[in-house]
Amino acid sequence: QVRLVESGGGLVQAGDSLRLSCAGSGRTFSSDGVGWFRRTPGKEREFVAAITYSGSNTYYADSVKGRFTISRDNTKNTVYLQMNNLVPGDTAVYYCAARPMSWPATASNEYAYWGQGTQVTVSS
Repeated sequence: QVRLVESGGGLVQAGDSLRLSCAGSGRTFSSDGVGWFRRTPGKEREFVAAITYSGSNTYYADSVKGRFTISRDNTKNTVYLQMNNLVPGDTAVYYCAARPMSWPATASNEYAYWGQGTQVTVSS
């Protein structure tokens, strides 16, 4: 089992940047597909980005393409989400999730492990 802990959220202004981190513990998740999702009150969890175990393939929601970059450092058991040019519509709780020994997916129910989330608030 892997435990995931997100960090790096905060309150920023539109146009600013943030880098979220997702640190895994308990076992290495270097063989897992990892995704980032976000949720706002009253809405379903939304896919943001995903990365394969090696980092060679990445996937993005259309709403963040060109602004967000997902990456990973398997030596640190950590996945990152670099978010640039943030807009108020990016305000949400951001979660990372791991899909053991599998290609990443865009559907949240494909993931077995989840972090507790980190709040990102973008003011206009």
